[in-house]
Amino acid sequence: MNEKRAIQSSVKDESLIEKRRAQMIRGAVTLFKEKGFHRTTTREIAKAAGFSIGTLYEYIRTKEDVLYLVCDSIYDEVHSRLATIDMENGSWEVLITALEHYYGLIDDMQDEFVVMYQESKSLPKDALQYVLKKETEMVSLFERLLTECAERGQVDLTPKEIVLASHHLFVQGQMWAFRRWALRDFTIQEFIAMQTKFLLQGMAGEKISITGGY
Repeated sequence: MNEKRAIQSSVKDESLIEKRRAQMIRGAVTLFKEKGFHRTTTREIAKAAGFSIGTLYEYIRTKEDVLYLVCDSIYDEVHSRLATIDMENGSWEVLITALEHYYGLIDDMQDEFVVMYQESKSLPKDALQYVLKKETEMVSLFERLLTECAERGQVDLTPKEIVLASHHLFVQGQMWAFRRWALRDFTIQEFIAMQTKFLLQGMAGEKISITGGY
């Protein structure tokens, strides 16, 4: 895993830092979604978090630090959810379980996902590179599972197809966050079941010929 980007704090109590930054994340996500990153002030973030602007600056240095924390919290949660799965012994069943956990997380963190993809361009270069590397690591988890499924003969995909399929699995679930307004007639359970069926059914089927393809 990549080493976390250091965010300066004048507070030494790690548990208090974690608590205060979690409060900031919750407040900032609502503001960033409603107003956008650039129109939101650090004073507004502090108020939404429930403490003063002076207290805010004891735990972060810039507004970009807060945006970084929002993005990083998503990847921490992804790892936490998938840590309960035996990722070392990939199979069709494990892949389905991983999708269920990941898509369920998207349901729990809809606003965070929307903010991350809309506003991450505002991060400093080093923070953005860290976030992009973390996303690549998340995708690689699905790539590893698909590779093991292919080795077991459960999917018929070339290595290059596996790479693209992994990105597809990762991104397609995020539809739940970005298109939630149009999917009000679906429950998250229905969404997960249908997306899993659509995504994996094609991978398990026979190869087809596409004109102009590879």
